[in-house]
Amino acid sequence: MISTTGVNREYKDRLFKFIFGNPEHKEWTLSLYNAINKSSYPLSDDIKLTIIEDAVYLSMKNDISFLVADNMNLYEQQSTFNPNMPMRFFIYAGMVYARFIKESSSYHQYSSRLQKAPTPKCVCFYNGIGEKEDMEVLKLSDSFSGESDIEVYVTMININYGHNKELMEACRALNDYSLFVDKVRTFQKVKDNLSAAIDAALDDLPDDSLIKPYLILNKAEVKYMCITEYDEERIFAEAREDAREEGLKEGRAEGLAEGKAEGKAEGILTTLVGLVKDGILTLSDAANRANMSVSEFESKLGLAE
Repeated sequence: MISTTGVNREYKDRLFKFIFGNPEHKEWTLSLYNAINKSSYPLSDDIKLTIIEDAVYLSMKNDISFLVADNMNLYEQQSTFNPNMPMRFFIYAGMVYARFIKESSSYHQYSSRLQKAPTPKCVCFYNGIGEKEDMEVLKLSDSFSGESDIEVYVTMININYGHNKELMEACRALNDYSLFVDKVRTFQKVKDNLSAAIDAALDDLPDDSLIKPYLILNKAEVKYMCITEYDEERIFAEAREDAREEGLKEGRAEGLAEGKAEGKAEGILTTLVGLVKDGILTLSDAANRANMSVSEFESKLGLAE
């Protein structure tokens, strides 16, 4: 089960889970559920948040699962499209139902009578940069070469800002999350580094935003989660490719490629240095992310001053 002692000080969460998997703000999670299911369940202690940490592999974590009105809801957010989500949810569901059976006093799996269990509902919230429909259904059977006796359906919902407006209007917390991510991406095009883009995005959120005070209160954690979700290798690759194309057009490919790639790399390095100074990352972790030795990274600690 998710901890009820407050913020996860190990900073392993994604921002989506940090917001909608927080027991201190179950009203946001319930609002999300009601918006998706067009229901109006009131907040109560009957809602149970269950988090599976490090499911299957360290990089494969189920974000949120919770019980509402006999439904077992499995929610996960993805910033990169993954057609294998049904298999992941199949694994997550097995773990959740194994726990349900173990903890239930009313479900008896060896009974001669049919035992009723919560109905699974699998939803993937997509906010990657690739173009996707507002909603589509992924099927586990597409993974198999033959006819399958097992099926899992995952509803993938595009939560990029501007998509699924009716859903956003029904859940203000989701709308605010979508808006914040969009603003970070927008400011990142003009700011020196991701940390500065996050600061600007937070400042630019409307004052009546539901999640703004929570994000500001936990700004250091928010910055760490954002940079963790950001694919540093992709940044470097895209920077080099963009610079190469610009350079070819102007006949100075090599100089531009190096300059633009180094500029973005410096921005990432500045953000990592700031996270170390905030006590969010250790020196060794930050050095590893920057592809440096600890001693090399230590020499960069003046960047954030």
